[in-house]
Amino acid sequence: MTASGFNAQFDEHSTWRREMALRLKLLADWMRDQELLDDGTEERVQRLQEQLRADKVMVAFVAEFSRGKSELINAVFFAGYGRRIMPASAGRTTMCPTELGYDASVPPCLRLLPIETRLQPQALLEWRQVPEKWTRVDLDVNDPQQLAGAMEKVSETRTVTVDEARALGFWHDEAPEDNPPLDDQGNVEVPRWRHALINMAHPLLKQGLVVLDTPGLNAIGAEPELTVSLIPQAQGAVFILAADTGVTKSDLAIWREHIGAMDGGDGAKFVVLNKVDTMWDDLSSPRQIKEQIASQCARTAHTLGIAPDQVIALSAQKGLLAKVRGDQELLEQSGVPAFEQMLADEVLGARQRMLADSVAAMMRKMREDAERVLSVRRRELSDQEQELRSLRGKNQNVIRQMRLRIESEKTEFDRSGASVLAVRSVHMKLLREVFKLLGTSSIKKELAELTTALREPGLKVGLKRTYAKGFDNLRGVVRQVRLLESEIESMLTVSFKQLNADHGFSLQMVPPPDMSRFDVDLSAVERSHMQYLGVGNLMNLARPEFTEKLVRALLARVRSIFETALGEVELWNKSSSAQLDAQLRERRRAFSRRVDAIQRIQDAAGGLDMRIDELREQETQLSALQARMGELMADLRKSAAQIRVQQSTTSEALATAE
Repeated sequence: MTASGFNAQFDEHSTWRREMALRLKLLADWMRDQELLDDGTEERVQRLQEQLRADKVMVAFVAEFSRGKSELINAVFFAGYGRRIMPASAGRTTMCPTELGYDASVPPCLRLLPIETRLQPQALLEWRQVPEKWTRVDLDVNDPQQLAGAMEKVSETRTVTVDEARALGFWHDEAPEDNPPLDDQGNVEVPRWRHALINMAHPLLKQGLVVLDTPGLNAIGAEPELTVSLIPQAQGAVFILAADTGVTKSDLAIWREHIGAMDGGDGAKFVVLNKVDTMWDDLSSPRQIKEQIASQCARTAHTLGIAPDQVIALSAQKGLLAKVRGDQELLEQSGVPAFEQMLADEVLGARQRMLADSVAAMMRKMREDAERVLSVRRRELSDQEQELRSLRGKNQNVIRQMRLRIESEKTEFDRSGASVLAVRSVHMKLLREVFKLLGTSSIKKELAELTTALREPGLKVGLKRTYAKGFDNLRGVVRQVRLLESEIESMLTVSFKQLNADHGFSLQMVPPPDMSRFDVDLSAVERSHMQYLGVGNLMNLARPEFTEKLVRALLARVRSIFETALGEVELWNKSSSAQLDAQLRERRRAFSRRVDAIQRIQDAAGGLDMRIDELREQETQLSALQARMGELMADLRKSAAQIRVQQSTTSEALATAE
């Protein structure tokens, strides 16, 4: 059977990333050998290469229990094993949030975090740094039976008292209708594990796919990081409903509190109406069945407040069965291929466009750097040639005087380094202020009132206003950084103009990083937290252990945003400094070459014409260098275009086949 739309396009996406990373490296290596890249741009290129090689695409599957979520994961990603890998039997299966990914430094294994860690304040991100606290089960990726058997552990449960269940977040006195049933001894069944990490060398996982499986409202509501960090950062969020149950109260709660309110991000959202095979009635015609499914999709869309075409109807179970049996007709009827293609187009297409834009922007920056260096070298060669031509017919005394003049100019140029140091001193002082604003202490200070309010015991009053004030404080920090950037930019612009006028440099001010995108990131985090402030979470917010996790998740997410902003500012600083360093270095070399040329003319008869010929040869070499750079960049663009054409052709072929 041919590869599914998602699998095939993911393979091509990975090929594209590797190809771009390799060609970008070859271009950067060549330009570095020719000394055409400054240090700042070289570091940016290295970061982009690493991103292209190791880029992750996360798809989060979100649903209440028994909606067929694990079965859909099996159908899309693991049908090649010829059996179910993720547990997907009737009733509750995946009991804890489960991440599937690949890390070459870790052997194939399943790591499980005990549910008892919920009683401690550490966030999931912190527990990830303590591997010895996780239970590890080794996996044999070549043995489907062993693999499936190991995966069954994510469905394990344990029995606890009501008090323990309440402490763990599975029992709520104020909402008895949502509590799990009591057994004969008056105890409660809860998941054995809090979180699961699966590391395996599945072809898609090796290429950067990360699958997040979230098991129901209780798990999502009790783990703030899922909503404020993991799910919002996913490139695709798949919300799954069951055709035989429709949109239930708990489904609607998940949608309203955790999925539907997510907007303004880069991820795509999908609503899947699963188990439509329950509507395949032998007593109804195909047209009637199609109309019934369309009607159910329309009702679902109306209930969720979205357009009908945003709801995809399918049968994950029939799709998996069809793939295992090689039944193409049943596969098409299941609707899984259409979902896979949409997943590929919306998730991978957007991701590749983002990476392609980054590559294009980097190529423009590399060309600008190289053109600037080549321009400086050409001007230096032209000045030297003009200087040497002025010596035709002159005696040794005149030549000696010119050498003295060049050495005097070099001494004066070296003396001007003091002004450059003064500019850098002011520059570093302003940068230290930026670093302080974006540091951890600054974050804690601006969020102090909010974190104190969250940690207060009992019901929280006025929390929305406190949240709004805290995030206004953070946006105020971003505004201060923007003002400091403007001050640095103005200072460097004046300094560069002066240096250009005094020394004939071609310094160009690099635009500062755009801080507005960090405002957008902060607003997205604020929205994800606001989802916890509804009536449904009042009791959770009254629990100290829950609010402590919320605080830690908030600080970790904001710290990540500020660290990214800080990295952008550091690279901007390095680019500006490196540009100046490069032109200072070129000028010093030019002085050395001029003195060397005069010395050679003094030492040998006929040296003047020989030196002028050498300069002309160097000018020819610069032209050849520029032409070669253009060829390498054109080759990179052509390679990217060819791969995009291949992907487009594959998508069209799959669409035609459907």
